[in-house]
Amino acid sequence: MVGELERPLVSNDVDVALDQSNNLTRNYDLDGQCHRTEALLRPPRTRGHFHKQRLSSASPCSAQGDSVVLDVSNPLEDILIGETVKRPFGHLVELQKHGRPEKQSQNLSFGAENDRPQGSGPNTFSDQRSCLSLEVVSGPSCGLHCSVLSTSTARLPLTLGRVPPSNLLLKDLEVSGKHAMINWNSNKLRWELVDMGSLNGTMLNSHPINYPNSGSRQWGSPVELASGDTITVGTTSNIYVHISSQNDHLVPFGVGMTSDPMSLRRGGKKFPMEDVCYYQWPLPGIDQFGVFGICDGHGGVEAAKSASKILPEMVTTILSDSVKRERVVSQQDGSDVLRDAFSQTEALMNNYYEGCTATLLLVWADADENLFAQCANVGDSACFMNVDGKQIKMTEDHKIMSCSERLRIEGIGRPLKDGETRLCGLNLARMLGDKFVKQQDSRFSSEPYISQVVRITKTSGAFALLASDGLWDVISFKKAIQLVVQTRERYSTDKGNLAEKIADVLLNEARNLRTRDNTSLILLDFGSTSMVPSCKVLP
Repeated sequence: MVGELERPLVSNDVDVALDQSNNLTRNYDLDGQCHRTEALLRPPRTRGHFHKQRLSSASPCSAQGDSVVLDVSNPLEDILIGETVKRPFGHLVELQKHGRPEKQSQNLSFGAENDRPQGSGPNTFSDQRSCLSLEVVSGPSCGLHCSVLSTSTARLPLTLGRVPPSNLLLKDLEVSGKHAMINWNSNKLRWELVDMGSLNGTMLNSHPINYPNSGSRQWGSPVELASGDTITVGTTSNIYVHISSQNDHLVPFGVGMTSDPMSLRRGGKKFPMEDVCYYQWPLPGIDQFGVFGICDGHGGVEAAKSASKILPEMVTTILSDSVKRERVVSQQDGSDVLRDAFSQTEALMNNYYEGCTATLLLVWADADENLFAQCANVGDSACFMNVDGKQIKMTEDHKIMSCSERLRIEGIGRPLKDGETRLCGLNLARMLGDKFVKQQDSRFSSEPYISQVVRITKTSGAFALLASDGLWDVISFKKAIQLVVQTRERYSTDKGNLAEKIADVLLNEARNLRTRDNTSLILLDFGSTSMVPSCKVLP
């Protein structure tokens, strides 16, 4: 290991490696940011009946930032990634999927998407940067996302269609090659949608906006978009619209997030992607708190998707109680919040035959702008921090073979047999989901390990790295630290997001070392001043 650490890990050709990494594995949103996935586009779920009203940039909802997705969808292959699952019984269909949360905003009420008439008043964005995020919520391309800023004039207009170079590429035979277009109207300070003479027309909140005679292939008239609208292209592809201001609530430190499903061999077919990673700073209505997390699914990606949606919502709900929030800040301890959030997430997940790891780093600031970090995890997606040159492990390995799990299981009164490395075909003893096997064997658990609290000062040079086991299978903690330090030094004078470059180097190293599992990672550089959008998710 000593020889390995003395060897420079960042080669002179690292810029080429970064370019290759980007070209091979990542799509970008229309402002150059990496596409992330799902769910944080939407506020916490609610119940009951609501009346929807128009959202402006000044609304509390805008604090949630944008959420975008990397489209890494691949046909499923009959392969066990990372050997997490080796089931003695057939793979059963999940009984109930986690549904799409209803829309909610603090101090605002919502309801049917058809309530708003078209063009019912301008958005109040003033001279702020406006971020448009689109999520395909039904149809053949369900789950696809993209995002663009109003200031990205070189990347506008944004086009929706079935063939390249459409920005939102919809694999729907009822969608025209060039179907619709969205652009920022700088005079009226609003986003506008126009049908491009499509054959099957375009609807906004169930109202057609295309030229009356669709066979003429004439363009329709521009119609204003508002946050919460639904665009329908063809008959089945529905696209949810989210609009927010990007002037406020940017993350005050560097964040790099990247992901690659990887493949069995170089240039080969990609593994099905079962990782989801996400972050959100600040949490909705809670300015001094944020979350950063990774979920690594097994048996499919649905459990990871569910956990990545529900877990941040539960943290937000708990911290919305001012007493609990102030207790975390005053006692400098978020253990109860993390433990309750995991417990509530497990209770709400309906994933019986799929499960996932979950690693969540809670970061908060005090009145003096000092930062604090505390981590909770189940499974083997690890997190470590480096503060003042000291390495701090923030997670615990919950594989069956780990000493801590063997001791926990022995304490239950049903110790593992000699040579036993799996329970019900799983090599993990703690996870979220997998309700079926938990009913069969009480030795499984969803109780998280919770780390110590780490205090981060402006001069500590601290960073944190969260990653799924695809990274840790081929890169040790010490080697990862050296990569981060060397890349920091190499690009210290460069403009742009340094944390993103560091994340790219780590991912590329895992690729070069031929990891055989999905690899996702988040790098938090607390010494960096680069500002990134407030919330993203990535499968």
